[in-house]
Amino acid sequence: MKKVSLDVWIQLIGMLSIVASLIFVGLEMQQTQRIAIASAQEARMNANRGYIRSMQESNLDAQSVFWEQNFDYEYSPQEIGYRNSMHEQWFLMENDFYQYQAGLMDKVTWESKKQAIGRIYNRCNARVIYESRKRALSPEFLQIVESFPDECDD
Repeated sequence: MKKVSLDVWIQLIGMLSIVASLIFVGLEMQQTQRIAIASAQEARMNANRGYIRSMQESNLDAQSVFWEQNFDYEYSPQEIGYRNSMHEQWFLMENDFYQYQAGLMDKVTWESKKQAIGRIYNRCNARVIYESRKRALSPEFLQIVESFPDECDD
């Protein structure tokens, strides 16, 4: 059996180090991309929440004006605030789902968020808001939302 020289061992260790470094860089790039996509999602959510807030500041019901194109509605300022806050909550819950899917939220926090989704889903006086937004939600998120017992069933 032939003895392997020290130079060969050093070269082998050097090559393995380079391969390990490339794997590490690849994983870091993947994580950076995931964080960038999640940040973009969060920015969209914040823009939408800003829109809802601007409607609120103008005492406009976002559901009526934007989703239903109804400009002749009669809601009290409190009802408008509640309905607008439900839109904000759906934006937040959808973003939380995305953050969890991207691996940026731990399971314990996500389980807590899921319970909040169930509570918001079963606010029967705001179900119209969920129904309006439903078409714009991802199928995966809808599956979670609709996994809760429907307490608003007529």
